[in-house]
Amino acid sequence: MAQPEETPVQATQRRTEAPRPAYNLAGYPPAVRDGYIDGCETAKGSSYGRDKRATADDQYKMGWNDGFSICARK
Repeated sequence: MAQPEETPVQATQRRTEAPRPAYNLAGYPPAVRDGYIDGCETAKGSSYGRDKRATADDQYKMGWNDGFSICARK
């Protein structure tokens, strides 16, 4: 079942309450990092994962798609 879309504020709150996964995403913009982590953790089925949040941010979407596709293969 798909999760309801969340706002960036809701995403920040969710991340604050969940244990932070470790990724080396130095050098990427914050929106790409957030998207990558959300996408990868969604592919892994972790409690930190989240379907794409409600956003028009192309960097977040790109990061989410990359994270999901890479982590889904593992």
